Amino acid sequence: MTAAPTPADYAAVRQRSADLVAPLSPEDACAQSMPDASPAKWHLAHTTWFFETFVLEPNEAAFAPFHPAFRVLFNSYYNGVGAKHPRPQRGLLTRPSLAEVLAYRANVDERLQRLLAQRGDDAQLMALVELGLHHEQQHQELLVTDIKHLLSCNPLFPAYHALQPDAGSGPAQPLTWHESDGGVVEIGHAGDGTFAFDNELPRHRVYVQPHALASRLVSNGEYAAFIEDGGYRNPALWLAEGWDWRTAQGLVQPIYWHREGPGGAAWHEFTVAGLVPLASALPAVHLSYYEADAYARWAGARLPTEAEWEHAATQQPLQGHTAEGRLLHPQAAQGDGMAQMFNDAWQWTQSSYAPYPGFRTAEGAVGEYNGKFMVNQYVLRGGSCATPAGHARATYRNFFPATARWQFSGVRLARDV
Repeated sequence: MTAAPTPADYAAVRQRSADLVAPLSPEDACAQSMPDASPAKWHLAHTTWFFETFVLEPNEAAFAPFHPAFRVLFNSYYNGVGAKHPRPQRGLLTRPSLAEVLAYRANVDERLQRLLAQRGDDAQLMALVELGLHHEQQHQELLVTDIKHLLSCNPLFPAYHALQPDAGSGPAQPLTWHESDGGVVEIGHAGDGTFAFDNELPRHRVYVQPHALASRLVSNGEYAAFIEDGGYRNPALWLAEGWDWRTAQGLVQPIYWHREGPGGAAWHEFTVAGLVPLASALPAVHLSYYEADAYARWAGARLPTEAEWEHAATQQPLQGHTAEGRLLHPQAAQGDGMAQMFNDAWQWTQSSYAPYPGFRTAEGAVGEYNGKFMVNQYVLRGGSCATPAGHARATYRNFFPATARWQFSGVRLARDV
């Protein structure tokens, strides 16, 4: 996507969402597997609601909503806009139908494209459209992870698509350590005219202690060794809240891992291609912060800070396995140097999600986008295999509560030197 989105950019992003839902039945698209996830149909409607509410309503001559009720039904968390349908009850919205939601998208797309043709030189308008497209790309990633969680709840373990991850052969490549002298470094978006979310600003200086980062993500084989060594049974490895959560949930393995075969001897992993044998060399994903932190402690290491991660990431090429590859699963590390920095798995950091020095929220309802969530969450970096192409960058800050496991979240180890 260019800095100033074109009509073609808009059409491509919107089509990508429709393509992601195309393999689903209307029943698939309506179901909600847990309160943190949303139905695919709701994602399609909410991203359309964003354009209708924040772009068309204040800018379209003689604006009229596609359907007045949609203003409440498909509002997510924008209190400044008005009432919202309760998030845990989104799966109860059997009406409007998927067909009507698709008609809603077509209607808003036609009107938006007409507005772009008339006012493509309006910088303020184009900034809103650009935000809306990046917002939709965020929801495209959520579409994938929410669909995967939904299908994992089905004992048939149905596949979302047939393309299986390339398991490679043998164990993961050796893990090495890359040291940094630390010092005063700059992090945050440079404000150079390219897109960034408000939580990436402003750029500022931080002091980083000397440290080392692992050359790749923790592999399935390494995480399996943690399990076999009693990692889920040893409270000394866990934060107190993490141990209480693990105990209350009865957790003994990652969310999508299953024991199969005679005596349950062989690990399998649920993927978007269904249940497949666990590949030792692939990154361990769908781990909570608590699991990531416990593993790091077991390994004699720790999680990186977001400043350590970003300082290293800015020196690496922005490449990886994006959602357009359609495998929708991280791949084994390859090559020398720092591997898997981008677009394989989101990487937990030990940094709490908080505003940067000098952070200011935007005026109006759009200002609710990130700032009000800066509490009780941790920062993840790097993008995942479900992140759309061109969406990840070194300064991108994702954030989730410590219990979140349904995202493609993995572990890159750090240690002090």
